[in-house]
Amino acid sequence: MKTSVLGKTNKPQKKGKNLLDPIMRNKDSIKHGIDIWNVYDFMYLDKNKIPKLKVLEIQIPYESNIIVESKSMKLYLNEFYKKSFKTEKELIIKIKKDIESVIKNPINVKLINSFYNEPAFKLLNNAKQKFTTPNTLYKFNGFRSICPVTSQPDFANIYIFSDKTIEVDWLNKYLISFKEHGGFHEKCIDEIYLKLEKKVNSNHLEICGRFQRRGGIDINPVRGNKKLNLFKNFREFNQ
Repeated sequence: MKTSVLGKTNKPQKKGKNLLDPIMRNKDSIKHGIDIWNVYDFMYLDKNKIPKLKVLEIQIPYESNIIVESKSMKLYLNEFYKKSFKTEKELIIKIKKDIESVIKNPINVKLINSFYNEPAFKLLNNAKQKFTTPNTLYKFNGFRSICPVTSQPDFANIYIFSDKTIEVDWLNKYLISFKEHGGFHEKCIDEIYLKLEKKVNSNHLEICGRFQRRGGIDINPVRGNKKLNLFKNFREFNQ
């Protein structure tokens, strides 16, 4: 994959929103989805030139035909440590406008002070029954895939809700099969969702990939066939 900034050892020549590398989403027949980005290492200057270290949340809807490569997003956001803004609103408007100009779709951006708590779940890895219980949230601990750009591993926990039963042994083996699979976070969750949708034919199917941060950013895709309501921006470790 050709990118404009990823993997370059010299200082990027591009600046501002031109650092953002667009990637086509290759959309599938998924009805509802959102990608929740958390940027933990975000710094900017307030109106008095005083540094402010914050956590930035970016929500990109599945309807967007374009996503942004994560390293290029980090390089873009890294520039804000030397930029001064009169208000937080002015800062948010700037980031929102820049990213929307690249992905050609409205997004939500905000600074956050806390995360929601992890929803109640049953652990799929240790499930003793042959089939999952309908209308119950399951968590698969220890998902692994490979970044198609850097060939570095990505780790996540996968949360699955279905109003139909799913064979536990098959589901565990299927999720483990991604350990050498090359795919962006978003595409991995797309594939899992579409596979389960076809196999189980749920009336309510909702899946969330809670990926570990890499480079100070985590990306958490959510997909469903109903209006999304199970997964807010939560963290598994809030202490």
